[in-house]
Order: sequence, then structure tokens, then C-alpha cells
Amino acid sequence: MAAPRTHGAASGGEGDADDDRSGAGVVTNEGSQDCILEALSLPESPGGARPGESPPSVPCLFCEERFPPAERDQLLKHMIIEHKIVIADVKLVADFQRYILYWRRRFTEQPITDFCSVIRINSTAPLEEQDNYFLLCDVLPEDRVLREELQKQKLKGILEQQQRERDDESSHGVCLFCREEFLGNRSLLLNHMAREHAFNIGLPDNIVNCREFLHTLQRKLDNLQCLYCEKTFRDKNTLKDHMRKKQHRRINPKNSEYDQFYVINYLELGKSWEEVQSEDDRELLDPQEEDWSGWEEHPVHAVCLFCEKQADTIEKLCVHMQDAHKFHLLKIKAELGLNFYQQVKLVNFIRRQVYQRRCYGCHARFESRADLRAHMEEAQHAPLLPDRQTWDQPEYYFPTYENDSLLCALSDSESDLTGQEQNGNITIISEDTSKLHALKRSSVLNQLLQGAGGLTH
Repeated sequence: MAAPRTHGAASGGEGDADDDRSGAGVVTNEGSQDCILEALSLPESPGGARPGESPPSVPCLFCEERFPPAERDQLLKHMIIEHKIVIADVKLVADFQRYILYWRRRFTEQPITDFCSVIRINSTAPLEEQDNYFLLCDVLPEDRVLREELQKQKLKGILEQQQRERDDESSHGVCLFCREEFLGNRSLLLNHMAREHAFNIGLPDNIVNCREFLHTLQRKLDNLQCLYCEKTFRDKNTLKDHMRKKQHRRINPKNSEYDQFYVINYLELGKSWEEVQSEDDRELLDPQEEDWSGWEEHPVHAVCLFCEKQADTIEKLCVHMQDAHKFHLLKIKAELGLNFYQQVKLVNFIRRQVYQRRCYGCHARFESRADLRAHMEEAQHAPLLPDRQTWDQPEYYFPTYENDSLLCALSDSESDLTGQEQNGNITIISEDTSKLHALKRSSVLNQLLQGAGGLTH
């Protein structure tokens, strides 16, 4: 079969290129008024459609057929059936429309065989039954360079969008779980959901197109769908109970729909976050021997629960808290018989109360942490812990501060012993093995076995 005819597509290709360039211009709104009654948003990427217009369609490489961007698979099917051309690894093309427009123009300038590999099928059949297909892939240097350039442009646009979101202090969002509204930087809402609802979708600085991301999650919840296992439930209360009991207040990492909202997925051409992360892990597990002779350990500074005092050991920090705040952490651990995880929950509970400027002894709130600290020292409320059921809760497994070094310095020694065992009040009686042979002959089990043997005979 001869190569697909490309004449007559030049004008269409040039016109499409012009349309594409105009799409990257400034979006104007002719009838603008002095009053703005709703929130405005910038285009998420250069070349977006103007408000009220449908996105530009994508043309075929050789004919005048056009398809909406959402129907990419239909366009690929059309080109395979009608023009016998296959595009390899199309999912790795960062901007499919620009990719098609580029090659549409190039195919009007040179024969397709200058760019594509020819694949002959039915090669053993008679000549009239043989057919040729054309493969366009990144083995061709020009195609590889084009894909890399489109990836760079996509990454540049993503990083610019991310920076705009990071600098935006007028963002408005609503919590997915308690419906509390937040006005300001997006980190306020994301940190609230992580802290109050244990729903962590990642650090705010790692997310892009956050508003669309939250709308996607809200739509799934409105459809009564669990965000992790993606099962659908009959009502909202059942869904809430399921996500809470199953600890499904997180997104499904296997759902590629979320990849577009994380910057890591745009960093390297053709690599998902899992592949990038696995490469980092392989580097950590590199079997090559390294010289650690010059390595020096830097002390980890833990911060006081009530003030900004730091110490390089937990012993020094405990002495400070005992002298300055009358809080005896080691004594409390011993008296209450706290294991490691209970110590973690207690520390996180106190951290959160101090962060919220609330005295856990009398539940009073203050304007500043300095006022809270002065109150607790004057009233001696630091050692006045609430009932165990108040702070010994699963929500306090999560650290109030991600870099809380005190949690790493807590001791887990004697964590499996009960209070009675720690005080040494249990008497251990060793087994008397001096008459072991006599015990075997007189044991009830031995007598039963002998009786069973007699019955069988």
C-alpha cells in the first residue's frame, strides 16, 4: 500500500497552527462591568479556551476529520483504520493537540516514509493481500525532541500554576468533612483536614490545581463513594462510618485520575510518581560500599512542650520541664505505666492544646502562648492532666508537628511490662525437675495412653 496522501492538508495545518497560537493570547471579556459578583479564575494552562467557548478540536494528520480533545482514542482509531498510521506511547505525549499539529505540518513538507517506520503485515501472503502500516515513535530523533519540548512546556506551565496557588491568599474552600469554610491560603484548608480529620492528601506545596482536586473529591463524596476503596454506599452516614472505621480517609494511590494533581508526575517524561519514588528507593538501597569514616552525627534538638527551650537529650529536656514548668514527664510515665505509644499520644495531645492556646487543666483559652504559659505556671496546671480517656485517643497518634524530635527521643523500655511487674512484686517459682522421671510415670496423660493401648489390643 502506498503512503497516505498528504497534499491538500497544508492549508488546514497552517490554519490550525494559527488558531493554536491565538489560543495562548490574553483572554478578554468585552462587556466587563465595575462590579464583580463571583470569584474569577485564570486559565489553568496557556492556550485555554475562552469563556463560553468549547475547546478547540484536534484534526486528523491527513484529512479534514476533527475530534474533540476528550475523544482522543476515536481520533487514533480513525487514523489507524483510514490512514494506517500508529502513534507509539501516545499516553506519554504531554500536549497531544500540539503534537498532532506539528506532525500534520511536517507531513505536508516531506513524505511520511522519511519519518515513520514501515511495518508490513501478511508479508508471506500474495502481494495484493499485503498491507503497510506506519509507526511514528520517539526512535526518530525529531519525535523525541518534540516530546521532550512539549514536556518542558507542560512542566513550566504546571510550576507557574503551582506558584500562583502558593502565593494566593484569597482562596476560598470548604472542608470535605465538617463543612467549615476557609478564606486565605490553600494550606489552611489542607492542614485543617489533615489535623482535625486525619485526611492527608500530601503537603500543599506538592499539589497543583488544588481547587479542581478538591472538587473531584467532593463530587465522589456527593456520589456516596469512598475515596480509598471507591465502593458506593446507600447514604452519607453509612459512608462516614465506613471511612472512619476502616481508616479510609485517604485517596486511592492506584487511581491514576489523581496523578494530574501532583507535581511529581510532571517531572520526568513517561514516569509516574511510583516509578520516580522507586528510583529514589533504589538509590537508598545501593549496595555499593561508602566511606562513613568522616561522618559525624549531629544532635537532634527536642523542644519543650510548653516553651521554646531546646535540648539535645530527653534527659536534659525533662529536667528543664520539671524545673521551669513543674511537669515531670518521666514520673508521669512511671506512675501511669505508659508504653511508647501512649507517651506519643500524650505528647501530641499537649502539643495540640498548647498550639491552640488552651489550658488542658481548666480548659481556658488565651490570646497568646505567652499568656497561656504564664497562666499554667501561676496556676500550676502543667502537671494537672485530664482523664486518660481524654488524651488516650487514636487521633493523637498523628503528630501535631511533623518535625517533633521529642517523639523520636521517647523511651520504649519496659513498655510491655505492667505496673506490678515494673515494681518487682511478682514472685516467679521455677519448675522442680529433680523428679522428672517419676512424674512421667505417674502422669495422668501417661495412664490414659496406656489405657488406650490396652483397648486396642
